[in-house]
Parts: sequence; structure tokens; C-alpha cells
Amino acid sequence: MDNFFQHKARKRFGQNFLVDENIIERIVRAIGPKETDKLVEIGPGQGAITALLIDKCPSLTAVELDRDLIPMLEFKFRDYPDFTIIEKDALKFDFGSMVEEGEQLRIVGNLPYNISTPLLFHLLSFRGKVKDMHFMLQKEVVDRLSAVPGVKAFGRLSVMTQYYCRVQGLFPVPPQSFRPAPKVDSAIVRLVPHQSLPHPAENEALLERIVSVAFQQRRKTLRNALKPLFPELDPEQLPVDTRRRPETLSVKEYVELANFCNNLTPPQTQAQ
Repeated sequence: MDNFFQHKARKRFGQNFLVDENIIERIVRAIGPKETDKLVEIGPGQGAITALLIDKCPSLTAVELDRDLIPMLEFKFRDYPDFTIIEKDALKFDFGSMVEEGEQLRIVGNLPYNISTPLLFHLLSFRGKVKDMHFMLQKEVVDRLSAVPGVKAFGRLSVMTQYYCRVQGLFPVPPQSFRPAPKVDSAIVRLVPHQSLPHPAENEALLERIVSVAFQQRRKTLRNALKPLFPELDPEQLPVDTRRRPETLSVKEYVELANFCNNLTPPQTQAQ
């Protein structure tokens, strides 16, 4: 990095810059970028991963919120005329605007840990235009993404991400791989949106609502957790045993529950 650019990591942006070259190379190998990819990097930071990605995919686009990093990145990658930086908050950015009919994005990034969950849900909304996603996240979040029913980590994020994507935790990244070192362990995860949903919901908004309400009261039985949403529903009618706790149901069972309720629930309840 050229010495006249100095940048201190900012806590308000959740910045921890990756500096471990072995980890960086391992991440890029896992991504496997190609010249023809429509590749987008969220939060390139000081360009550590970008430098290896851009050699494989010169038309790389970066989405960066910290305007002070942009001159550094523009200078560092000045020899790549197809490198583009978009100064935007990824939480508010329309990723779908980047692709035309028939194209798909490949999204990568070291996501700020303080906004990782809402950002993941935002990115899932563009899943139809995304080939795959590779992210650095807090290890706890990766554990939640890939959790199976019956374990503590299994929750709303697990159900909805696994409904839309195949989730694969790849490898851990220790705190000393960053500057400054975070106080938590990190991990790399791969998300591949399903081309065809294994268990499609008739009403995805209702599915999301049921899952959200269930895990807001995860210590309660499913019957008690869902009572505010369906006060008139006879639990004996449902296709799952409502004496179970929310974390014990599989993604398929949540879809079955949502599809059953979709045929009974008036439109105003579905839209809540």
C-alpha cells in the first residue's frame, strides 16, 4: 500500500481490515473468480482481497460506504480501467440494478459485523439475480446460518437463509488475521441461492412472519408462540405438533405450517 494513504479503521463502520495473506489467498481460491463473472465486492476496505480478485476479474465492482477509502482504492487499482467503485450503503443499495436479463451477480465481502444480519436479509431479496455469495462474518453468525434444527444456534436467520439458499460454512479466520484484531472469531461462508426451491411456500411473506413470530418467543411452545398471530386457530388442525419448541422444526415443516395457514388466514393477517 502506498504510504501517503493513511486510514485508521473506524468503529462506526465496523471496520477490521484483513491482513493475513494466507487467509486472503484461501478466500479467493474458495471464490474462484473468472474473467466473465459479474463480481461485486461489498466493503473492500483497503483492497486486500480486491487485489487478488481483480487479477482474475478486471471488471470488478466495489460497493464502499467510507468515502475516505475511495481515493486509496482508486489509486491502488488505477491500472484497471473496468474497476468501478460505488459509494453507497450496501444496506440501501439496489443490487438488482447491476444486472441485465440473463445475468447473475457473484457477491463477496468482509461484512461489517454490526449490520451483518439485516444486510444478509437485504441481499437475500435479490437472490433471483445472484449466482452465489461468499462472506466473512462473525463465526457465531456463520454457525447460525448453517445450524440444524434442535441446536441453540438454529433460529430465524437459519430458517430463512436455508429456505432460499444452500449454506456451506468453509473455514474459520482467527482474530489475529485482522488489523485491528476483533474480539470475536470469524469464518467464511458460501451461500448459493436455490435455482428451484426444495420446499416452496405459497406465501413467502406469511412464512417469514410465522418464523419471525415463532423465534421471538423461542422458549415457548410453538402453540403459545403463534397464538398472537392465529388466535382462532385450533392447534390440533396444524400439520406439526405445536407442543414442540420453534427451534425443533425443520425448514420443510415451517413451510408446511405456512402453507396450511395460508389457506385459512384472511389477507389482512397475512400482510401483518
